[in-house]
Amino acid sequence: MKPLDDINLRLLDLLQQDGRMTNAKLAERLALSETPCWRRLKRLEEEKLITGYQANLDRKRLGLGVLAFVQLNCSEHHAGSVATFERIVNASPNILACHNTTGDDDFLLIIVAKDLDDYSRFVERELRRLPGVTNIRSSLSLREVKSTNRLPLG
Repeated sequence: MKPLDDINLRLLDLLQQDGRMTNAKLAERLALSETPCWRRLKRLEEEKLITGYQANLDRKRLGLGVLAFVQLNCSEHHAGSVATFERIVNASPNILACHNTTGDDDFLLIIVAKDLDDYSRFVERELRRLPGVTNIRSSLSLREVKSTNRLPLG
């Protein structure tokens, strides 16, 4: 993959601001004609710099009032248990993100739930049943100060 030029960086930034922006509007904002703009967009998608498009939803208005950051420690690190762990994590819609981390914990998960009772049930029914999990430590978000998926491109 060749380095991104200024136009491609601006195109990506515009799409991060509004993923529904039409090709005509993108072309106008980038001072390009529509065909070259469309080609650039398709190339960025083919090169997997753009991995998809989605709407950003308000979790609280959808009844998901609890946001938890969960650190997990695992006793088993062989390929089979890790694959099972990852399969279960990927299948759970309540787990928004899972990162294998350095430091004292093996994994950091970001989890949503309706309320504390729902979160408690999730911990008992899902997290405690993950293969090899030896320790679960939760931190609940009291107030969301910033939340974004936009990447710095400049």
